[in-house]
Amino acid sequence: MQEHRVIEIVLSCLDRMADNCDAGRPLDMEAATQALDFLRVYADECHHHKEEDLLFPLMEAKGFQRQNGPTGVMLHEHELGRRRIRGMADAIKEFSLGDLAGKLLFVEHARAYSALLRQHIQKEDHCLFQMADQALSRADQEELAAAFDKVEAGHGQRGAQKKYVSIAYALADRLGVPVSDALGSAYCGCSGSGQHAGADGPSPCANA
Repeated sequence: MQEHRVIEIVLSCLDRMADNCDAGRPLDMEAATQALDFLRVYADECHHHKEEDLLFPLMEAKGFQRQNGPTGVMLHEHELGRRRIRGMADAIKEFSLGDLAGKLLFVEHARAYSALLRQHIQKEDHCLFQMADQALSRADQEELAAAFDKVEAGHGQRGAQKKYVSIAYALADRLGVPVSDALGSAYCGCSGSGQHAGADGPSPCANA
């Protein structure tokens, strides 16, 4: 959840870049490139893969179904996010080559990614992680935390995480994004009824 708060800072930066483009300002190529690097490395390689490789399989071993279940929804949304990241990368490349349509394409993918990830984060914070907390024993959670530490140490993620947290704050400063606004997150309202659909998929509560 602490990593989610850092990711939200960069989502707010994406929103600000999109707003600036819509207001007729040029795309800030340096900021866009840094944000994309952050999303690929910190959000996906460091954060999502710990969920995919460690947390989700442990939850499934405790009886949570992947197909039509909460972990399956989260995995699907991770893939949707990766498609949007690729879309932003293509848009930046097009714009750098002089194709002004790349700016509009960047705005489209940036807004869609931000909306998707914000709702995805809310589902995990207020639905999935609560399910995991109830299903996993203290010993399970201690083993999971140790596995996270081992992955971070083995892949040099601790140094990368410090680097990318600094990048997140630097982007916020560059774009005039108040960090307090970025860190503020509302309760998703998930109640297990399945009525709270995300930007590109159902709530994980739908089949919990």
